[in-house]
Amino acid sequence: QVQLVESGGGSVQAGGSLRLSCAASGRTFSIYAMGWFRQAPGKDREFVAAITWTTGNTRYADSVKGRFTISRDNAKKTVYLQMDSLKPEDTAVYYCAGRMFRYSGDSSQYDYWGQGTQVTVSS
Repeated sequence: QVQLVESGGGSVQAGGSLRLSCAASGRTFSIYAMGWFRQAPGKDREFVAAITWTTGNTRYADSVKGRFTISRDNAKKTVYLQMDSLKPEDTAVYYCAGRMFRYSGDSSQYDYWGQGTQVTVSS
């Protein structure tokens, strides 16, 4: 089994920055890719970014390209989401997820999930 624990959420004004972390433990060798998703109240969970553990290849949602950066530290088994130029519409609970295969933008394709961390951006 794999455990994922997010941290780094909080409240920030528009234009500000936050960095989220997701620490993995357990059978982490089974994870091939990691993703970040978010869910705002009353909305479906949506894809934000993903990264492959081995190659570092990344993929982003159009809504965050140029503002968010996903990265990983293999030694620490941690994935990061650097969020810059935040907007009120970025307000959501952010979840990290792990997948045993190539990264995907479909949340149903992920095998492991963290508990989520709240990000609130005020105007």
